[in-house]
Amino acid sequence: MHMKRDVSSRIVLNVTEPADLVFAITAAGQYQPDREHFLATLDGSPIGHHEVADAHRTRLHRMRAGVGRLEVNYSASIPGEAVMDAATEADLIVYTRPSRYAESDSLGPTAHAEFAGITDAAELLASVSSWVGTRLYYVSGSSLPTDGATRTLLSRRGVCRDYAHLCVALLRGLGIPSRLVAVYAPGLYPMDFHAVAEAHIGGAWRVVDATTLAPRSTLVRIATGRDAADTAFLTIASGRADLVEMEVSAVVDLLPRDDITMLEQIR
Repeated sequence: MHMKRDVSSRIVLNVTEPADLVFAITAAGQYQPDREHFLATLDGSPIGHHEVADAHRTRLHRMRAGVGRLEVNYSASIPGEAVMDAATEADLIVYTRPSRYAESDSLGPTAHAEFAGITDAAELLASVSSWVGTRLYYVSGSSLPTDGATRTLLSRRGVCRDYAHLCVALLRGLGIPSRLVAVYAPGLYPMDFHAVAEAHIGGAWRVVDATTLAPRSTLVRIATGRDAADTAFLTIASGRADLVEMEVSAVVDLLPRDDITMLEQIR
């Protein structure tokens, strides 16, 4: 499927102590944008930054900012689809382990009780997605940044990252390598950065989005990792900075319908 996606984000921080900041807001290295712009300014003056790529080609932009108003702007136009990366054997090992926000060791018994006997891959992913989607209420601001999948299930509410963490934990509990992906999501409302799960089935990473808030085929990968600890749009490595404003936009030339019973990939 040929498509053209335009994405952008604007983040404003109030830096109150000199800070070492890492942003993950650009389209991942699997894409070839025909237009891309990244600019960081402190009190209106450009400041230096450098790019670091991680193992999944997440593009991290690191900068050291003094006290003041820091504004970061990113935009890109992405024609066509990403070049997919094959999973390594190490990936398939790492992404079956429990992690900070996806406690698959605790939720494994729940996963086996709920999904025992489902052997078809597409049916299993659709079942997990539907199960999570029907047991949680999407409530903005209802969860803490430190909440993991177990707490999400107990509270029965959350936002996209909570839905994704619960999907990841259940799938890992079934022995299926699974991970979290931060994305731009055309069609999402209200617009924001979005989080989805990926499960390795049939030799490829298949996307699972229990929120069903945006078509999976239009998602643009930003960051990939074990859970939100690896995929946050901002990491404050040292110092202090408070979020003042954030705007996110993602549009596609044709917004398709999505069918959760079909296997889909982030492209």
